[in-house]
Amino acid sequence: MCTAASYLSRDFYFGRNFDYEISYNETIRITPRNYPLSFKTQDTIESHYAFIGVTAGIDAYPLYYDATNEKGLSIAGLNFAGNAYYHEMDDEKTNIAPFEIIPWILSQCASVSEALELLKDMNVVNIAFSDQLPNSDLHWMIADRKSCIVVESVREGLKIYDNPVGVMTNNPPFDKQLFTLNNYRHLSAKNPENTFSADLNLDEYSRGMGGIGLPGDLSSSSRFAKVAFTKMNSKSSDDEDSSVSQFFHILGSVEQQRGLTFIDEPDKYEITIYSSCVNADKGIYYYRTYDNSQINAVDMHREDLDSSELISYPMIEKQNVNYQN
Repeated sequence: MCTAASYLSRDFYFGRNFDYEISYNETIRITPRNYPLSFKTQDTIESHYAFIGVTAGIDAYPLYYDATNEKGLSIAGLNFAGNAYYHEMDDEKTNIAPFEIIPWILSQCASVSEALELLKDMNVVNIAFSDQLPNSDLHWMIADRKSCIVVESVREGLKIYDNPVGVMTNNPPFDKQLFTLNNYRHLSAKNPENTFSADLNLDEYSRGMGGIGLPGDLSSSSRFAKVAFTKMNSKSSDDEDSSVSQFFHILGSVEQQRGLTFIDEPDKYEITIYSSCVNADKGIYYYRTYDNSQINAVDMHREDLDSSELISYPMIEKQNVNYQN
């Protein structure tokens, strides 16, 4: 299970919590402009926009979990178990495998509006990367500084939703998650007035009472409500340090700690393996991991973006402690 979010201050930021019980040797990877992108049923794209993000630790092909291209368009794929449906080939549509969606769109599109044009004819087909790596059930959040959408391939076809809150979790389908926010319309960052009864002098005994009723469990529906409330009420200065710090605090409101989400296997718990925040305007990918709370960064524009070779940086997972004495 995972959480994705966007955030706008002076620059545009995008990122996610990757929540799972095991790691696949996640790697920060830059796909430069001239790295040939091959697809199962489409022609290879020889030259394209460069993009940066996190991939599984497989050298053969950049299997992205989330990424941002040099034009500031960002995508994250999140678990959509039980609802995702991948179709058979359709000769009248553009057939794209689920693991190809991020490179297919980011290589060609500079904005959400351009992505929507590609999505009009796209058919998400049930073709796996390999026998050893079957398809995951996914849906996708796509955002730039002006727009945000959610894309879900379900049995009825490809559904695309406007995303006015700029966050996404897992289940249920996005339209149902968005509707549940109606249940929390009374919440506020300010303490509420006493509307319980004019005959009772009820005490405002604490700050933060306007948020009473906001869910705090780790289910996907509850995380959606909590991160939406946090993000929509979030304030920060517009400088880089303040914006990045605030973004990680938004994601931190729904991070998963070891021991709280039990997996039906001995000693397996879902945790937030990594959290990311990319400055989509500048192409700087910030991240931290479960065992390393220091924020690390990779700047795609410090690399040769005209290269034809993938550029990789392993995640720094060991904690760095700053001793002050």
